[in-house]
Order: sequence, then structure tokens, then C-alpha cells
Amino acid sequence: MIDGAIPYLRCPVCRGPLARAERALRCPRGHSFDMAKQGYADLSAGRLPHTGDTAAMVADRAAFLAAGHYTFIADALAGHHTDGLVLDAGTGTGDYLARFLDGSPAATGLGLDVSKPALRRAARAHERAAAVLADLWRPLPVADASAAVVLNVFAPRNGPEFHRVLRPGGVLLVVTPAADHLAELIAAHGLISVDPDKAARVRGSLGEHFALASSGTHRRRLRLTPAEARVLIGMTPSARHVDPAAVPDTPVTVTAAVDVAVYRPVPGGKPITDDKPATSD
Repeated sequence: MIDGAIPYLRCPVCRGPLARAERALRCPRGHSFDMAKQGYADLSAGRLPHTGDTAAMVADRAAFLAAGHYTFIADALAGHHTDGLVLDAGTGTGDYLARFLDGSPAATGLGLDVSKPALRRAARAHERAAAVLADLWRPLPVADASAAVVLNVFAPRNGPEFHRVLRPGGVLLVVTPAADHLAELIAAHGLISVDPDKAARVRGSLGEHFALASSGTHRRRLRLTPAEARVLIGMTPSARHVDPAAVPDTPVTVTAAVDVAVYRPVPGGKPITDDKPATSD
């Protein structure tokens, strides 16, 4: 529901507070932003150089997550409880945010994404979660020091903005693919491989604003049917380069491996600049 998150939202044009006016959000200066009939709010201010995951990719992701294959990732995140705002930067279908909120019954969720098909699902993922169309590469339409937790699961990382929106004592939880993530599918079908320097690149993108508190690798061996393997390929960036129909008609065993890092904001940090690029997986 959007209403619970409105106190934390800010106008993407003037940074003023927002209030609901029927099917729109408005600031005191008169800037108005539509709410889609599916329940998410558009705070992109018309600045969308990319549109994120397609409807087909989102449908595949929803099916794969619903089958429980990545529950171990949600479990690793849900161990961090809070009673404040949980900002999911790159929320996708909202599944990870919903699982986190299940474990934090007093928390409010806010999911940001650039994909409209994903937000249509995220808007109804949890009764205490709101969904907002916003570009993670730009300043976020979120109030300063308002979030207790920022989730970032397989999504772009905007270190300066994450630092700005986190309250003192807040935590940033970052999930990235480990070196052997989906290694069997990558080798067999030429999928996009994991950058061997990813861990260092993630730390570099956040190091000016965050200190690494802890990290760990979580692995599962997934026994997938041919149909599930096709869905898994279809929900990844490789869906644009590989025909999922090329997967053999036999069950496959796949390694799912992710690094889960816990970061704490560095007091002060560096100044935020609008042209500071985010980093992406």
C-alpha cells in the first residue's frame, strides 16, 4: 500500500514532501505524479533512459521465486529485523521485500524499480509495501536519513544515495552473484558470466560511503526440470542473448551461489552529486 510510505517520499523535482490527492501524489509547489491503476506511483519525473526487465523476464522471475529456489537468499536477508523503513532498491517483483517484512511486523516497505511490469507485481507483494517507479541511477525520491535498512539484491548500487537515505545506525544489505553462481548453465549455454573482479568492484562502489561489517557466501544445489532451467535463463540478463528453448530436455543440477554483504554507513560520507554513476551487476 502506497499510503504507509508517503511520509518517506519526496518530490523528484523540488525534493518537497508529497501528499496523496486521489490517484496522484503532489508536493506543496504543485508538482503532481500519477499513480498507476495497479497501485504503484510514478516518481521518475520522465527521466527513464532504460526500462528494466521486460514482462517476459518478470514473469519468469516470479515463477522461479514462487517455486522456492531462492528462498535461501530471502532467509539470509530476513534475519536483519527492524521497525523502520525498509527500502528495496531494485525491488523487482517485491518478493525479497515481502519476505523481509514478514519477519519485521512493525516495518514499512518501499520498493523502487524502473520496470513497470515488475512494479505491477511489487505493488501487491505485501500489505505493508509500496512500489515506486524510480531510476536508481538518479537521486532517489526518498527523504534524507529515513531508511533503517536498504536492500540491494542483484541490482544497481548508488552508494551516495544509499548513504543519504539511510538513518544513523542503518544497514545496507547487498546481494551479488558469487563466482560459481549458475556455473553449470554458463558453461553449457554460454550465458553471461560473473565478473571475476565483482567483489572488489562492489566494495569500490560503496567504499567512500560505507564500511563492510560482514560478508558470507550462501550456496544451494538446485535440481531443476528442463522447464525450470528455461525459466531461470529467461529471468537473467542472458535472456536477451540466449534462446531458453535451447536447454536440453533433461533435468539439470545447478549451483546457486550468492555473496551477502552487510555494510554500515560511514559518518559524513562524501557529498552527493547528481551525475555520480551507480554500479550494476
